[in-house]
Amino acid sequence: MHPESYLTNLFGLTGRVAVVIGGTGELCGAMAEGLAGAGADVVLVGRNAEKAQARVDRITAAGGKAWFYAAEATSKAELEALLAAVLARSGRVDIVVNGAGINSATPFLDITEDEFDRIVRVNMKGVFLGCQVFGKYLVERGEGGSIINLGSMSGVVPLSRVFTYSATKGAVHNLTLNLAREWAPHRVRVNVLVPGFFPAEQNRKVLTPDRVASIMGHTPAKRFGEARELIGATLLLASEGAGSFITGEELIVDGGYHAMTI
Repeated sequence: MHPESYLTNLFGLTGRVAVVIGGTGELCGAMAEGLAGAGADVVLVGRNAEKAQARVDRITAAGGKAWFYAAEATSKAELEALLAAVLARSGRVDIVVNGAGINSATPFLDITEDEFDRIVRVNMKGVFLGCQVFGKYLVERGEGGSIINLGSMSGVVPLSRVFTYSATKGAVHNLTLNLAREWAPHRVRVNVLVPGFFPAEQNRKVLTPDRVASIMGHTPAKRFGEARELIGATLLLASEGAGSFITGEELIVDGGYHAMTI
């Protein structure tokens, strides 16, 4: 078999439809580009039409297919409307990325209930609802599918200064493993993609010089990740060819951060 054909069979997503919730952000936007580059019809979901259009333009300029749908990840009604809109326009959904998220660097004793509730609503409830709405469709359709939830190193090992964020990401990891078990008989795979330290909008506020120095001292690669470096892991988890037996996995992309001790 020709090498290109072999890779296409493993990782190709032609004819598949991917819904990327949080696709207007930096990391999920790069993941969306990767999915489109592999042949998927990609739906970017978020609230910022301007950011979405810039990403759609990049995808279409590279020969891919993408469109934007404005929805709030914490609203079940809006996610149900999103699913209906995608089915009406694209006819199916095969891959779902739950990637909406927010962060905060508030000291623990200063965290207000409003801040706590806001982070839990977006980071945990948003993933819960995305899995519930799209998981129901995938299970009932009976053709399998892939759900990729965005986790965090702070969901593996609690990190300082991001208390509520760490708690919600830990919950996302736990939910993912539970759903992987529940839905494996239906061929619906549920995994967590775990970025290490990737500078993005939601964490720039916590990347003070002393924190950057601490991170670099704990990262064998001695650098931050680049958004494009999540694409390979995304395609592995999304593809029915390469990832057909991968479910309940916490796939860490961190330059070796979790492997470092002293």
